[in-house]
Amino acid sequence: MMRTVQNIIFAIGTAVNLSLSLFIIGAANVNAQAPAYPAKPVRVIVSLAAGSSADIVTRVVTPKLSDAFGQQFIVDNRVGASGNIGAEAAARSAPDGYTLLIAYAGNAISQSFAKPNYNLEKDFDPVGQIASLPLALVIHPSLPVKSVKELITVTKARPRQLYYASPGNGSLPHLAAELFKMQSAIDIIHVPYKSNPQLITDLIGGQTAMTFAAPLSVLPHATLGRLRMLAVSSTRRSAVAPELPTIAESGLGGFNVSQWYGVLAPAGVSREIIARINKELANIIRMPDIREKFASGGVDPVVTTPGEFAAYIKTEIAKWAKAVKASGAQAD
Repeated sequence: MMRTVQNIIFAIGTAVNLSLSLFIIGAANVNAQAPAYPAKPVRVIVSLAAGSSADIVTRVVTPKLSDAFGQQFIVDNRVGASGNIGAEAAARSAPDGYTLLIAYAGNAISQSFAKPNYNLEKDFDPVGQIASLPLALVIHPSLPVKSVKELITVTKARPRQLYYASPGNGSLPHLAAELFKMQSAIDIIHVPYKSNPQLITDLIGGQTAMTFAAPLSVLPHATLGRLRMLAVSSTRRSAVAPELPTIAESGLGGFNVSQWYGVLAPAGVSREIIARINKELANIIRMPDIREKFASGGVDPVVTTPGEFAAYIKTEIAKWAKAVKASGAQAD
């Protein structure tokens, strides 16, 4: 009887050990079969045209991602509908980490206009912000002002007599000017343009009085005295024109507008993949050669966690929703 019991115990132990061994072997096979990320090229959608600031920033960063991961990160320009076509394509992509979106301020603004076929918060998981570009408040030199305070005083004395230009309804410069109007309680008239070159030409010619523009795009004209830059829209001074104060320090406390860029993934991508990409992005953005390239384009490098980027996006959507509602702005 004792030997029978021992035989039964031995048989059970053998079966358990065999099952455990088979489980371990099976798990090892599964792990061996699961390719490490990324096992193929990664598509990075840019919803603005080749040569745009978003495109340039992306093409500076993606080669470094390719080096870090050992797979190509390929830029895919999907242009149209104020950045919504590219964002919609990314939102509909499989949440496997093989499609990423370079998001920008226009995507946050779009959430307040005719609703696009994506929700910037629900349809995406933030990976991290990578860059920020301030705007310069620029005027025609015929205006007898040399500071933001003087500009506000002059425009208040001439309600609805001065015109400001933007590169289109619903664009960041348009909404930046509307936010400036709201906070300074001035009344100036919007003139939308189809292109920045025509906008700058008319501003130099005096057809309009002011605009918000990337500092590098107007710096040559300011140097020649054709235009005058008064301040920058971000909370920090620009490395391109460090002598310019910020609008916030010029009297409009809290004013903060930047053209920002960051990486989003379709909602549902694994936390591990997002954490890996965020880590590599942070390493890349801290590289001296990347910072040098950014600085040459007037771009500020930014490093954030996914959570910090998510909070920033939420703040941006709320800020522009308020500006759109108060101004009655319409998108093209």
